[in-house]
Amino acid sequence: MKKKLWGGRFTEQTKASVESFTESISFDWRLYKFDIEGSIAHATMLAQRKIITEKEKKEIIKGLEIILAEMNAGTFKFKKNLEDIHMNIESALIERIGEPAKKLHTARSRNDQVALDLRLWVREQILITSNYLTLVQQGLVKKGKEYFGAIMPGFTHMQHAQPILLSHYLLAYVEMFERDEKRLADCAKRLNESPLGACALAGTTLPTDPMITAKLLNFGSICQNSIDAVSDRDFCMEYVFALSLISMHLSRLCEEWIIWCNDEFSFIDISDAYCTGSSIMPQKKNPDVLELIRGKCGRVYSHLTTLLTLFKGLPLSYNRDMQEDKVAVFDAAETVHSMLNIFAELIANTRFNSERMKLACENGFSDATALAEYLVKLDVPFRKAHEIVGNIVRECVRLNRKIKDLDLETLKRHSHLITKDVFQVIGVENCVMNYKSSGSSAPRLVKNRLAHWERKLSKG
Repeated sequence: MKKKLWGGRFTEQTKASVESFTESISFDWRLYKFDIEGSIAHATMLAQRKIITEKEKKEIIKGLEIILAEMNAGTFKFKKNLEDIHMNIESALIERIGEPAKKLHTARSRNDQVALDLRLWVREQILITSNYLTLVQQGLVKKGKEYFGAIMPGFTHMQHAQPILLSHYLLAYVEMFERDEKRLADCAKRLNESPLGACALAGTTLPTDPMITAKLLNFGSICQNSIDAVSDRDFCMEYVFALSLISMHLSRLCEEWIIWCNDEFSFIDISDAYCTGSSIMPQKKNPDVLELIRGKCGRVYSHLTTLLTLFKGLPLSYNRDMQEDKVAVFDAAETVHSMLNIFAELIANTRFNSERMKLACENGFSDATALAEYLVKLDVPFRKAHEIVGNIVRECVRLNRKIKDLDLETLKRHSHLITKDVFQVIGVENCVMNYKSSGSSAPRLVKNRLAHWERKLSKG
């Protein structure tokens, strides 16, 4: 068996069982592009600082570019006995160019190397996540425009509360996903420091210049403490936390739409292409895509818990436990990207039943608050107005009638201040048309907000 690159002080070969247990190449191969990118920057810095020659740098870079091409083409053979992506690339480079390759690891450790690779990977994934979020937001805004004017019941405690525009409801999730975008951007700012140059944990006695590699890799600055540089994975946890919130927002939306697919609601109809059937009940049309998104949310949460638990008792600086961070962050990102991608498709293939939503608004006395506010405008204290309208609702329940169907005489029995202009206030359409406050479901405000989001999202 070939001697390990780190095996100078060892007299025995690593057991195959240990190699199998400790390898990470089965998942950290995903870092190959960033590992090579970092190595090219490192070699460039070593040459600029006269630690290696220009000729050696060029040979190293040429060899790395050949390896990158093989990996991109899928022809590179990863070897489990070489443990990780770093050793696989370094070993391949030595095989291809010989002695110059042995100088590449000068003033560098796998500790700062993997910290760099992960930062580069997360930085790229944040852009990918943001692009998927934009697709979902665009889909929601498009539906909001398509169904502008459609009225639906707004809910609190899963009970009818007040009537709202469907567009206003859809924009609520656009706002949520925008906060997710901002969290991702904040995460990108904090991780934008290069750890390369920290080496194992204490730095190096060689005349390196970490700012050279930082600039080559488009980092804004360098980590100011070498111990922290190799042991920090806050950016991974912050990214997975942002992914957890994204998955939570998706799950909430999916939960509502799953309920709305039910015959008791029938608010939406999802294309057959995005639903499944039952193996025993021929009539079934199940919203399995929505249910799986809801279920995968728990999977993303578990990765955040894994990361937090992994680091809660780790002493400084690097420990091999940290190898497990990649399993969590890789799968969390892939899972959320798949959730966002399929949901963006599903939005475009979903139809809202405006008539059914409007009909549902007629139940539950959702115009009661508007009537109470009508009385407030007549100088009735709100608590008194609340009581008056509560009595009116109780009478409607007894008579099996809606508030808007009561005649003026009946309404005046509850308050002599009520006049015929009350019929411009009660009723679902009147409620929606009379909203005024900022951020409300007023058609004018919702229309403006749709236009705002359309402009913003089109800019990318």
